[in-house]
Amino acid sequence: MSSFLSVQGRIGQRTLLLTTVAVPLTGWAVHAAALHKQLAATRRDPLTGLLRRDSYTARARRLLARHGDDTTVVMVDADRFKEINDGLGHAAGDTVLASIAARLTAWAGPRAAIGRLGGDEFAVVLDLPSDRREQRLEQLVRMLHTPVTLDDDRTVDVAASVGAATPDMIGTRDLTRLQKAADAALYDGKHSGKAVLATAAHAAAPSVNGRCAGRPGTAVWRRAA
Repeated sequence: MSSFLSVQGRIGQRTLLLTTVAVPLTGWAVHAAALHKQLAATRRDPLTGLLRRDSYTARARRLLARHGDDTTVVMVDADRFKEINDGLGHAAGDTVLASIAARLTAWAGPRAAIGRLGGDEFAVVLDLPSDRREQRLEQLVRMLHTPVTLDDDRTVDVAASVGAATPDMIGTRDLTRLQKAADAALYDGKHSGKAVLATAAHAAAPSVNGRCAGRPGTAVWRRAA
């Protein structure tokens, strides 16, 4: 009987020890999960949920290194966004920006790098082979020109200009140079309702802080990636 009680005592001690060890481990797991969420939040824009500049840049460069000439860099700039913000209010402007972000995400897919560079400007880097570029860019323009419904059920007509650049056309996998060329192409087709694919001429166009010279805001916009 005493032997049985002794065995039970040892089992009880082990159970208590495991329970004691498990409590801080469980606490650490909860803390680690919370920390991971906080770190993830710092990588994403709170309004749109898209990657912030630094996180976008890191992911975009990895995609360029991995996929090479099959990669497409896309710059997107909302058209007449100031009119929406000033005329309908900042809440309406926020809804439009969030809608653009959602459409870019749906278009590009989960493997793409999608970032909000600031204000109403966005960038996407994705694996997009040359035989599908034209069709897919046309699809993006159509998606971005679909009206947005606000919280009060008003409908806003929206549009965005799109420029794209590819390593095979520009001759480089450098993200900054590709974004510069895509931005020049975007400005070339501003308000045209068409996506413009950058050529060598766009890559050679004068720029200010990584943007096509003459574009509004070039004096204050930071260098792309």
